[in-house]
Amino acid sequence: MPDHVHLLIFPKTNDYSISAILADIKQPVTRRALQHVRVHAPDALTLMRDEQPNAKVAHRFWQRGGGYDRNLIRPKIVHATIDYIHANPVRRELVRSAEDWYWSNVRYFMGRTDVPLVPDVDSIPVLGPLDG
Repeated sequence: MPDHVHLLIFPKTNDYSISAILADIKQPVTRRALQHVRVHAPDALTLMRDEQPNAKVAHRFWQRGGGYDRNLIRPKIVHATIDYIHANPVRRELVRSAEDWYWSNVRYFMGRTDVPLVPDVDSIPVLGPLDG
């Protein structure tokens, strides 16, 4: 999405830190985004300027706070969340259908191979007969 990211992850072990996972994702993205802006749109740095409570000035790519993190446990909720993520660009009227959104992996689920990110489908819980 132009102004936010949806990311559904499934840690492979029970010993993990969401904070560490988010830092491992956000820090390199921030570095690359700032590098890109400094070269291609230096005037936009003022939009990214963030004066912190200690008066230190930083340039922020992500907004402050932890975002909207949730633990999804029930398979039905995981599948509903995937559907929500796929439909988001359509709801925002960025595309007519979910498969038209380049960054969506909905095309993968439709059997297409022209996807930038292949989902780890083995991590998606299978819906059981009671999940309806």
